[in-house]
Amino acid sequence: MKLVTFGVATPVGQIQRIGAIHQNKIIDLNMGYTRYLADRHGSDQACELAAAMLPPQMIAFFRMGEEGKDRAELTIDFVAKYKVKGGLLGPRGEKIVYEMNEVKLKAPVPRPNSLRDYITFEGHASFSGKKQLDKGWYEIPVCYKGSPDTVIGPEDVIPWPAFTDMLDYELEYGIYVGKKGKNIPRERAKEYIAGYTIFNDISARDIQLREMLAGGVGPAKGKDTCSVMGPCLLASDEVDPMNLRMTARVNGEVWSDNNSGTAYWTWPQIIEFASMEETLYPGDFLGSGTVEGGCGMELNRWIQPGDTIELEVEGIGILRNRVGDKPPKRTFVR
Repeated sequence: MKLVTFGVATPVGQIQRIGAIHQNKIIDLNMGYTRYLADRHGSDQACELAAAMLPPQMIAFFRMGEEGKDRAELTIDFVAKYKVKGGLLGPRGEKIVYEMNEVKLKAPVPRPNSLRDYITFEGHASFSGKKQLDKGWYEIPVCYKGSPDTVIGPEDVIPWPAFTDMLDYELEYGIYVGKKGKNIPRERAKEYIAGYTIFNDISARDIQLREMLAGGVGPAKGKDTCSVMGPCLLASDEVDPMNLRMTARVNGEVWSDNNSGTAYWTWPQIIEFASMEETLYPGDFLGSGTVEGGCGMELNRWIQPGDTIELEVEGIGILRNRVGDKPPKRTFVR
């Protein structure tokens, strides 16, 4: 099941809904379930019941657990089989099924609760063996914590920060936490994964290197202006995270091509460590880190304003964005 958050223009502005991609169309899950309830029990309270049982926001949907997933699958089947001239509508004439070009896809979770990005690929961390890693890297999975407020989605323009001359893409994927948990054993970690998405961890390399060398902490400013997620959330039971081909194209040219199976750290290990004496919540995001050869810094090739970046992860899809214009340079002076 591929889930998305999408925006629809209305007379009072754009609203956000969650949907499922089915046969190149998007089904509004909450409204489809509303119609299902109305057909079976009458329409008097169908909207209120559907809002509680299959909410229109992704994090609220995660909180429904397996019951929410079952209702989503029921809704997809119900809408797909329902034959009606002119298309299936909600009990008050609301639209349920959309063509892909009728909506604007958002990041699957437009504003995650938190963002942790791990460094799971030894090849990236060591620059393909050119850099010797501290033994501690092999003992615990390490991450940086990014900004949940700067997440953008597919087809959004990647902003070029005024303080950098070296903007970079990073070919990654990641998971959304599906339920609350603390001290989660790795044997049960899969229960806590709601699904997988593609992650482009945009990095301003010059300021990132300066801040990390100056203070031995970070990254921070070099990452905080933009993180890209999408185009969908692929349900965890449909993904083999140990064998996903990962590619990056810039203006149609392949720059990166590798596989998720080259990771040193696994998701069960990461979830176990992340949840040690710390609670994970539905809607938290955990990134994989960059696959070896998955960024311009490793290749000494640099994206430019106006470039189109496409990250593709097998089974999930293609995350496509254009790089925005470069503004006048700004520098910080004490």
